[in-house]
Amino acid sequence: MRCPFCTTSEDKVIDSRTSKDGREIRRRRECLQCDRRFTTYERIEEALPVVIKADKRREPFDRNKIEKGLRRAIGKRPVSMAKISELAERVEKELTELGVKELRSADIGARILPLLREVDEVSYVRFASIYRDFRDIDEFVEELSDVIKARKR
Repeated sequence: MRCPFCTTSEDKVIDSRTSKDGREIRRRRECLQCDRRFTTYERIEEALPVVIKADKRREPFDRNKIEKGLRRAIGKRPVSMAKISELAERVEKELTELGVKELRSADIGARILPLLREVDEVSYVRFASIYRDFRDIDEFVEELSDVIKARKR
């Protein structure tokens, strides 16, 4: 590991800690040349699928895009940033466990919707309106009706 300050590759590990979910190790290091400390993170390289977009383009999976979409849907709702990260992590974990090389973006949206519905119904409808690409107000009203019916059960 190269020191970010002096670029020497000689260092020692001072402290190692495993993340809460056990998927990452945080290491505190000290450079043997300049004596400065820095932090590194070690995680298993997971084979995430390539995402096939609606226009047939292919791009690498990017968890940040899921978080960005969730933040837009959840905007001004009483949902914490920690919850957004948790949802994105759950989706990423599901995709990793699938073991597929390619996946349509629509399939990713389909995995997000039920998780979001459990967290916040308004955010769910906002996300669904974009993901399902409602063509008119009737489709939107139909989705709202489904949410209301499920709530009454």
